[in-house]
Amino acid sequence: MFLENGIFFGFFLPGDSLLFTAGLLCYLKILNIPLTELIAGISVAALLGYYAGYLFGIKTGQALYNKPDTLFYKKKYIVTAEAFYKRFGGLALVMGRFLPIVRTFAPILAGVVKVNPFVFSMYNMMGAILWPLSIVSGGYFTAKFFPDAQHYLDWIVIGFILVTSVPILRNWFKEKNKKEEL
Repeated sequence: MFLENGIFFGFFLPGDSLLFTAGLLCYLKILNIPLTELIAGISVAALLGYYAGYLFGIKTGQALYNKPDTLFYKKKYIVTAEAFYKRFGGLALVMGRFLPIVRTFAPILAGVVKVNPFVFSMYNMMGAILWPLSIVSGGYFTAKFFPDAQHYLDWIVIGFILVTSVPILRNWFKEKNKKEEL
């Protein structure tokens, strides 16, 4: 959770499906840890991961503004991120937790665009609690109300990947269509 929540190479890690599975396995007593401790541990890792990403963004921010465009880096991404934070404020940090890839880059970009540290901390804490609380609890209560859920875990994980990828894919296609129109 630490790596996926702020270390730029952690974007490929399976956050949501892992949290859901952990909650499910917690209810089934396969994970021998109380639900509250599981959520608290994940929250701490997520909180610290966002801080690591934020500090990385602060340290590299000016260099990113001055860096020439390359195949993988475009200055417009930083400008767009800055506009996104100005438009949505701290909500971008909370909601970013629920979106793969965005979850990893949101704190880095918050550091790059120099989001106020107090504001960052407040929304970081809120997101670090809400994200695991909702998804781990979802897995826990799915197992409670559907005792055979572990037999369908593969399908549940695939479903999570598909559902959480929809906003990213929709945005990608929208951007692609804009470029084609020009």
